Amino acid sequence: MPSAAPIISGIQKLTLYETRARYFVVGNNHAETKYRVLKIDRTEPKDLVIIDDKHVYTQQEVRELLGRLDLGNRTKMGQKGSSGLSRAVSAFGIVGFVQFLEGYYIVLITKRRKMADIGGHAIYKIEDTSMIYIPNDSVRVTHPDEARYLRIFQNVDLSSNFYFSYSYDLSHSLQYNLTILTTPTEMLKTETATQTRQEGFDIFEDEELSNHGGSCVFGIRSEPYMKYVWNGELFKSVKDIIHRDWLLHIIHGFCGQSKLLIYGRPVYVTLMARRSSRFAGTRFLKRGANCEGDVANEVETEQIVHDASVMSFTAGSYSSYVQVRGSVPLYWSQDISTMMPKPPITLDQADPYAHVAAFHFDQMFQRFGSPIIILNLVKEREKRKHERILSDELVAAVRYLNQFVPPEHSIVYIPWDMAKYTKSKLCNVLDRLNVIAENVVKKTGFFVNRPDPYCSVIRPDEKWNELGGIVGPSGRLQTGVLRTNCVDCLDRTNTAQFMVGKCALAYQLFSLGFIDKPNLQFDTDAVRLFEELYEDHGDTLSLQYGGSQLVHRVKTYRKIAPWTQHSKDIMQTLSRYYSNAFSDADRQDSINLFLGVFHPVEGKPHLWELPTDFYLHHKNTMKLPQAKRSYTFWWTPGVLENLPLPFDEVHYAENRKKMTIKKFNKYNEETNIYNEFFRPYELSSFDEMFCLAMTNSARDFMPKNVGSDPSPFTVRKPDETGKSVLGNKANREETVLQRKTAASAPPPPSEEAVSSSSEDDSGTDREEDGAVSQRSTPVKMTDAGDNPKTAENSAQSTKDTYGINLSDSPSEADLHIYTRFVHLGLCQHRQDKRSLKIKSKPLDTILKLSCISSFSQDNIYEVQPPKVDRKSIEIFSAHIQAGRGIMQPLGKEDMLTYRDYFRNRYM
Repeated sequence: MPSAAPIISGIQKLTLYETRARYFVVGNNHAETKYRVLKIDRTEPKDLVIIDDKHVYTQQEVRELLGRLDLGNRTKMGQKGSSGLSRAVSAFGIVGFVQFLEGYYIVLITKRRKMADIGGHAIYKIEDTSMIYIPNDSVRVTHPDEARYLRIFQNVDLSSNFYFSYSYDLSHSLQYNLTILTTPTEMLKTETATQTRQEGFDIFEDEELSNHGGSCVFGIRSEPYMKYVWNGELFKSVKDIIHRDWLLHIIHGFCGQSKLLIYGRPVYVTLMARRSSRFAGTRFLKRGANCEGDVANEVETEQIVHDASVMSFTAGSYSSYVQVRGSVPLYWSQDISTMMPKPPITLDQADPYAHVAAFHFDQMFQRFGSPIIILNLVKEREKRKHERILSDELVAAVRYLNQFVPPEHSIVYIPWDMAKYTKSKLCNVLDRLNVIAENVVKKTGFFVNRPDPYCSVIRPDEKWNELGGIVGPSGRLQTGVLRTNCVDCLDRTNTAQFMVGKCALAYQLFSLGFIDKPNLQFDTDAVRLFEELYEDHGDTLSLQYGGSQLVHRVKTYRKIAPWTQHSKDIMQTLSRYYSNAFSDADRQDSINLFLGVFHPVEGKPHLWELPTDFYLHHKNTMKLPQAKRSYTFWWTPGVLENLPLPFDEVHYAENRKKMTIKKFNKYNEETNIYNEFFRPYELSSFDEMFCLAMTNSARDFMPKNVGSDPSPFTVRKPDETGKSVLGNKANREETVLQRKTAASAPPPPSEEAVSSSSEDDSGTDREEDGAVSQRSTPVKMTDAGDNPKTAENSAQSTKDTYGINLSDSPSEADLHIYTRFVHLGLCQHRQDKRSLKIKSKPLDTILKLSCISSFSQDNIYEVQPPKVDRKSIEIFSAHIQAGRGIMQPLGKEDMLTYRDYFRNRYM
């Protein structure tokens, strides 16, 4: 077992029970072996009174507790007809508690859907929520404006691109989450002892560890990065009262995952976007930055590639690359009261010492390290100065800040007028972007949790040897990040990020041993799959900030978009203009209320009465800052000394204080990801398995008649793709509509892109939920049996590919083997089901399964056999002797295991 593992939340299911005086929230883990109870008082009209006894109950104890509560709250003692305790709702987590002008509400997640899987850690999307008023009607003090605040709060659609996980920290990158697991054991022991002294000594915990031979694992849980947490304010009033397992932090943005099948080997490609909760808002109402360096439309995009055939974080192969988008970090805005499609850009405040930019880049140094690379895509040459105002100011700010940092850690500024190159018929935009992407990835490097594969030694590559980052014996670390921006950070930015991501994907696949050169071509199955992920990613982020989908897609800049899309381009531009002019103000009010930027107070102006929210987002306008930041030493102390490493990932005592470290038995449910993922105590259905439903490169992109070349890295003609078998446009749209909704964004036109002569970002408004789709989400293809022609082609391609015809009858020997297999299965199911029921305690201590691979080299080019230690040889020899009837004497650990088994099953 690894020396450290993430702590899995002990509350994954909730049940809300109510009486006239109290709410009781009963939470349990997925195996239903551990329970916790919250008691919420309903007699207080405005105060939130919550009691958490911090005790862990068993299933039997919870049943007895609920029975006593039911009996004690009946109107007449002993009367069975009137229940004193009623079940109100079942849920999967608490979003938070919110108060307007009356009492508190509790927000619960009532529906969820699995969107991705990273190393056995499931990532869920919120599908539906329930908002329940806590105080009883008898004590409720009504207010005439309460209903209006409630409508504004609910205007933030929690079923639209909000994500959470019980065991994986979504607010941090994969590099951070795996780096803290490599904390030296001595540091973990020291920190565990310190936290144990602070929390109190638990004799039962040490007794449990000693009973199992002392084998233990350190469970680690880090504090979330609150910048990307959207319900932090909703938990502010209770986070110090209730147990940590009740706090379920959610992020807002995008999450999509697809399967890249490389000769039968599954590789998961995950794209995750985290939208900042600071200075958040809509397109024209949030521009530039606030006084604390938080910029508008700031999104951190991370692409994760991992070999899905090995699940463990320690034994598996994982790689990630992070990039950022965000508005230009200056005080600037656009006045939309003029009703112009492109309002003039105005610099609101003079900032000669780049005070705001210094705050912003200091945050980036702490989180990403160096170098910080700025790719500025705004226009450089204009007849009337418009976008160039931002470029001139940004250049001056970067030049000023670079005076005070060492040259090797200075901020890199890359200006490139993307609109100008798009108009030119002689220049290929994507070729130029590809050159920029290569230079960027070489400087920042990427993260991978395993050493370089042997193929990089026998097939040396010049580009591979020039990669930046930090290379160690256990893998590579990304140091620094690319920060891309245009004016809106939508269309141009998404295309640029796609090209950088495509370049990084090639290096990631090469580092994991899947390709022999770090290079990927367009029109391959792998790039098509990655392009669809990025289109869904761009559409979703564009809807959240701009109110419409993307207009300029990758196909637009490749100049292969059909001319029929011009009419759709015009409609999307009008839709975006309507959204920005008429609905953005209401959306901004909802975001301000949800994030706690505005707190309703009796006697003060209401949210809808404020002429502007400028004073809410700029705290220095309400009170003077206590300490003024230096104009020359503009970074946080300690950050510069650790560059190029990010300060957040250094093993300092200050960073260790942000982590919760506990010692568990290695089979404990709170760290056993094997049980969390496979759930051996449940009956699984293949039809409901997420890994079978996600987008698959072999099923959805590879041609049906591939012949002898099924590689996803082979360049194919447009009419050879797997999607061409869907037929005409109507069939393609029907297939798209079959996909389950994953983003509250209308589906982009399949196999088409929207081209436009407009240089500004524009798009289309939101459509009905019934037509919503996401390309990286589960899809059910139309049945090939409905069309005899299609069925014939399918059988023919099977014959060509595998050399056999599936319609041939099996041989008698195969039928005999299958008959014996079915007979064994029937005999198994005849057992009494009552004897198969699992007790409240798990069987982990009996199974003792381990998912760690012992192969030091394991890729498609070579497999190095592991070295067999003496203990393994002794175990194998004992197994051979047992087969011959010679039994070995039982050891102490065997006796303890058998004793636990006997006690769990029969006592």
